[in-house]
Amino acid sequence: MDSRFNERRSEIRTRNAIILFVMAEEIINRVANSKLVTVDLEDYYPEGQRVIFDIKDWLYEGFVLREKEFRAQVKAYNWAQHQGQYVALTCSTDAIVPAWAYMLITIQLEPFAKRTLLGDLETLETAIYQDIIANLDITMFKDKPVIVKGCSKKPVPNNAYLMLSSKLKPVAKSILFGEACSSVPLFKNK
Repeated sequence: MDSRFNERRSEIRTRNAIILFVMAEEIINRVANSKLVTVDLEDYYPEGQRVIFDIKDWLYEGFVLREKEFRAQVKAYNWAQHQGQYVALTCSTDAIVPAWAYMLITIQLEPFAKRTLLGDLETLETAIYQDIIANLDITMFKDKPVIVKGCSKKPVPNNAYLMLSSKLKPVAKSILFGEACSSVPLFKNK
């Protein structure tokens, strides 16, 4: 009985090995062999901390900008702590802040911050990606099907996908969104 069992097990192993060999010959990775180019905006995500700089604490009772006190706060502040950061300036109260106040802060941040703007973190990320996409060399996408990868672990703003699709449309053969195995067609050049 043991010899028959071992003989049967040997036959099954041989048959499975043949099946695996035949299957290995038949499996073709069509994605790898295609001209499809994948763009992952997460790959372009620049390093650097993103911070909100709220000026409400520099205003009298959080609402009134008194120029002399405001300038004293600006002068006394340690701007070097924002080295290499992306800074979004804001005022979280309903104060009316003159443009020169934000300009004064921006001038102080300029030697240290990578980017400064007025707004929230999403506006900041959008502005960062606007610069990246504006400087993106798109020659490698010319006349090719392009898939824009959608899921990301980093905070890529939705506006970045819009800007990228506008930039790719004149040169790409087609634009898809998602993964190669499950993409949504968006554009096909005719």
